[in-house]
Amino acid sequence: MTHTPSPPLQHLVPGWFATVMGLCGLSLAWSRAVPAMGEAAGAIALGVGVLALGVFALLGVLSLLRQQHHPDAVAEDLRHPVRHAFVAAVPASVLLLATVATTLAGPSRLAQAVWMLGAVAHFGVTVWVMTRWLQGNREGGMVWAGITPVLFIPIVGNVLTPLAGVALGMPAWAAAQFGVGVVLWPVTLTLLVVRLGQIGMWPERMLASTFITIAPPSVIGLGLLQLGAPAPLGWALWGLGLFFLCWSASVLKRVLAQPFSIAFWGLSFPLAAFTALTLRLSEGASPAFGTLGLLLLALTSIVIAGLALGTVQGLRRGSLLVPEPAPANVAVPAG
Repeated sequence: MTHTPSPPLQHLVPGWFATVMGLCGLSLAWSRAVPAMGEAAGAIALGVGVLALGVFALLGVLSLLRQQHHPDAVAEDLRHPVRHAFVAAVPASVLLLATVATTLAGPSRLAQAVWMLGAVAHFGVTVWVMTRWLQGNREGGMVWAGITPVLFIPIVGNVLTPLAGVALGMPAWAAAQFGVGVVLWPVTLTLLVVRLGQIGMWPERMLASTFITIAPPSVIGLGLLQLGAPAPLGWALWGLGLFFLCWSASVLKRVLAQPFSIAFWGLSFPLAAFTALTLRLSEGASPAFGTLGLLLLALTSIVIAGLALGTVQGLRRGSLLVPEPAPANVAVPAG
């Protein structure tokens, strides 16, 4: 009996919106380089930002078509112990697009409306994700196998709010939602460490998600500086971001040994956020630190260009929009 391959659209999981987050992060990082590199950096930031908007529009249309033609696949994503957290990448992308627009073109009513939509939607998604934790051992509840760095995506979206919210005249709500992410970050980090002790590392194909640990301290540092916090707090968060960068780099060889998948985009936004924080802090630091920021910007740009090339090649070969491979073993929750 011949097996009929499933339609590619069926496998367009919400994790694809990580591409938009990575491109927006790169645009914001290049905008931070304008004081050092001039208008050329601004032009690159604009070009990458427009590309991010185009990718978001395409993914949005395709996701609506997926909902219409493959509702069971969408429902399965929402029930999945890991993939459900990727839903937060959608409103996080909306927030980032509003941030890019505000950074590059200044505040506007349109940017404010988009920002408010993204902020409220992300707050709602965060509540939904956290509510699953209260379901215990019932279906859809939290299990140790579902505690992965992907859970940082809902947190990062909340701490993004000050980046544009202050300039858009919404500093109170931006600070309030920022507080949600700041509190949930150490909680989730603790659960992640306990998970490592309980059932070990997440699957090899998810190793790239380890780099997501860089994002919370980097974005929190940027948010604190935007809210007017003293520079030493920004430096403290930069140090944490550097630690998680070095920690994640320890699995890079194993990441690169895996076949390319959309999970590789887990490297993009965290590296861009850490680069943006480095460039932000370099404005009052030594020239050597400014050089470090530019080197990180070059590295991040090369990484994201490589991810984009890998994505295009994967789509051409038909190796991306395919069923998720079955796990080699199923972890059993402790207790």
